Amino acid sequence: MPDVRALRLGPLPMTQLPLVASESSPVPLEVLDERLRGTTFVALAPRSVLNSPAQTGTGWWSLNPYVGCEFGCTYCYARYAHRYVVERAHDQGRLSPADFSELKAKGAEAFERRIFVKETLAEVLERDLARFFKRGNQTPIVFGTATDPYQPAERRFRLTRTALERLARCEGLSVGIITKSPLVTRDLDVLKRIAERSDLEICVSLITVDTALIRAVEVRSPLPAVRLRALEKLVAAGLNAGLIVAPVLPGLTDDLAHLTALVQAAKDAGARFLYAGPLRLYAGVRERFLPVLEARFPSLARRYKRAYARSHSAPGEYAVALRRRIERLERQFGFPVNDGMRDRYRPRRRPLQTALSL
Repeated sequence: MPDVRALRLGPLPMTQLPLVASESSPVPLEVLDERLRGTTFVALAPRSVLNSPAQTGTGWWSLNPYVGCEFGCTYCYARYAHRYVVERAHDQGRLSPADFSELKAKGAEAFERRIFVKETLAEVLERDLARFFKRGNQTPIVFGTATDPYQPAERRFRLTRTALERLARCEGLSVGIITKSPLVTRDLDVLKRIAERSDLEICVSLITVDTALIRAVEVRSPLPAVRLRALEKLVAAGLNAGLIVAPVLPGLTDDLAHLTALVQAAKDAGARFLYAGPLRLYAGVRERFLPVLEARFPSLARRYKRAYARSHSAPGEYAVALRRRIERLERQFGFPVNDGMRDRYRPRRRPLQTALSL
């Protein structure tokens, strides 16, 4: 019979299995900067910064130094990626209940109010590239697929430049950049180095030359003339740069007058290619974009709700008609019709016009 004195409860031995997880307080996300208008920048330590085609459902690797964007374009599809990061940070205990509730209350607008900064990008990218080259990848690496790599935060954090400087040391890559910002011209030196050793294509994003309309749907983005000057500088520097019109907004920017003026402006700026695709109205986009339509273009809002009732894609007939209109303008102004970003970064799972207009 065992000695009952040995069974008296005392301090638990170190080898005993814990019944519940540790209740130690998690480390919150570090606040790096704050804007007077209420935007907060917090540090994010990602496991990876190169997202594979299998992860994104596209035909390229994506690289986004930031999650969320100060430009606040109301039609931006990338709000879903921001929502995912917020929910994951909350699940990991790195967002306080109060912060999580605040961001949930802001809904789709949180995308432009809480910006995640991938502060450890340099070291993480180094590991990612080792795996990338080990697999013998020749798939393009594209910046700006889920947030603008040259949004105002880049002036301080310089993460896009850090990534580009690393890629400039590589050979034989295919690199794409999508941006609305003239800040891209700050990096002409490193962009030229990349172009000397790899294939580089830069897409300046602009949906209309109508300044009033830009301000109605893009809260804080650079004005059209500023973007076109940036495009002109890129081309003058000998870089392969063109215009991406994504998305084309049905009923707002798809008429022949709007598109002709935009294509003419691109031609005047020296654009080497042109791409355009229709709006994709995801759930997160509806939440932010439809209220803008209802306030400014109420009759159009009703048409959108009917047209996008069953799918986030534009109706098939509309997409075909738009593509034909764009092709006519490409021929009229001397742009390649089946060339440029549309073919070079063609996704494996869906047409490029849908992926790029997200």
